[in-house]
Amino acid sequence: MQVLQSRSSAGSCPTECVVQENENIIPYMEEVDFDEKAFDMIGSNAPQDVKDAWMEAAKEVNANGLGIKGNGMLSHISQMMVQRLNKQMKGEDDVDNIDILGNTTESAIQATKQALYDLDHPKEYVPKSIEVQRACMKEREFYVAFLEKLEKL
Repeated sequence: MQVLQSRSSAGSCPTECVVQENENIIPYMEEVDFDEKAFDMIGSNAPQDVKDAWMEAAKEVNANGLGIKGNGMLSHISQMMVQRLNKQMKGEDDVDNIDILGNTTESAIQATKQALYDLDHPKEYVPKSIEVQRACMKEREFYVAFLEKLEKL
């Protein structure tokens, strides 16, 4: 911050503009529920029970099935994100809203089981940083919690 202050005190508009932009964005970011936003990206046709299970699991585990963190950044490429991208590449559904959970509890269970299976059985080994390994562990924890909640519906 000292660098920014010293530059802005010298009258550098670009630095002042960046600081101002950040001040404008931060309140918006605090209002966004990225667990809900993640769900909306892959479960727009899912029943409310499925959404409720997703939200409960996300709060319980402090992670969601798309790997979107509380600040809106991706922690890693999750298996549900891979499913979403595969559907997008095949040209299925609306590009902005790729539904992988389907419109029933059973279809959400199938998608979650597939994501869990793919996470536990990677097609090829790719070395991962410690941070990504931790994110994958949280992803797995989320899928298990979400699946448990879905199976109770």
